[in-house]
Amino acid sequence: MNMKKTILLILILFKFSIAESIETKAKQLLLFDVETNTIIFEKNADELMSPSSMSKIMTLYLLFKKIDEGEFSLEDEFEVSKKAWKKGGSRMFLNLYSKVKVEDLIRGIIVQSGNDACIVIAEGVSGSEEMFVEELNSLAKEIGLNNSHFKNSTGWPDPEHLMTSRDLLTLSLRTIKDYPEFYHYYAEKEFVYNKIKQLNRNPLLFSNSYADGLKTGHTSLGGYGLVSSVKKNDRRLILILNGLKTNISRKKESEKLIKLGFNQFKNINIADKNEMIKKTPVWGGTKKLLEMYSQEKISITVPKKIKKKVKLFIKYHSPLLAPIKKDQIVGEFIIKKENEILKKFNLYSREEIKKLNFFGKVAENLKYLLLGDTSFAK
Repeated sequence: MNMKKTILLILILFKFSIAESIETKAKQLLLFDVETNTIIFEKNADELMSPSSMSKIMTLYLLFKKIDEGEFSLEDEFEVSKKAWKKGGSRMFLNLYSKVKVEDLIRGIIVQSGNDACIVIAEGVSGSEEMFVEELNSLAKEIGLNNSHFKNSTGWPDPEHLMTSRDLLTLSLRTIKDYPEFYHYYAEKEFVYNKIKQLNRNPLLFSNSYADGLKTGHTSLGGYGLVSSVKKNDRRLILILNGLKTNISRKKESEKLIKLGFNQFKNINIADKNEMIKKTPVWGGTKKLLEMYSQEKISITVPKKIKKKVKLFIKYHSPLLAPIKKDQIVGEFIIKKENEILKKFNLYSREEIKKLNFFGKVAENLKYLLLGDTSFAK
């Protein structure tokens, strides 16, 4: 007697226009909706690229971690070495051998993109920039930056100093989630140090009132790039782009893509985290029905102009066979566009269900012979 059969339950039908038609001059691009954990559009997201000053987000992430763990404070002061003072490119204009507060250095890195400030941080935290870079690479692996390699603290052009757009997205999400108490620095539009006023290079901070970070970058190797976050009401979009030829094109592309993300796409929230999705029959267990739930929110971002059909499925075996452990994976929630799977979510058992003893099995088999599948429909 084969009691196991696969159930594929169609829940909802709606139309969906995937973002394949988006055009961009950027060589690498990711547009991501944080609320639904959905990539709206990507282009060469796993391609290694020169991240330039966008990699300063990693330098700051390591510093935030050190402060959070109590090794340093915002009021601590680091001395400006000759190496830091002489460094070219974007600068905070630190004075040689002066002592600078960590909080000022954070602002100098974010707003002014100070290479000198990065080296001061690196030397103050690890003793030397070389040792700091070792810590950067170790921490990068720890937080899931699987395709990043750092050669310096500044993003200075180096053929081996490489990241991907996907890793920059992971780093941005970790920064926002792990260190919200420091994230507000990324929204500052200007900073004055040593009587020199500089403006944040992030164009969206000045053109979009909802923008709150993160960092621009530019090198001859990578072109003009931007990692930016825009939070409108409860919806946050993160944009990563790189490989543009001019500062003006970076501004225009970022404004266009963020506007497109908010205006042309909407979020569909299907089920909250830990919400019961379905009750399913159990065979040979001390209970007849099991609640399936998702350990994460089930949602997706879709275009407002819907053209193609998308189906939402629950896939599982019915009936499930006891014993079943609590939080055991028992099914999948699948979001598809035609034959393409867009998103998948594991479904878990709400509780443990033990196996029936011998006499219980005999009674259940007899009940099945008499009543068939209806014995599981209670």
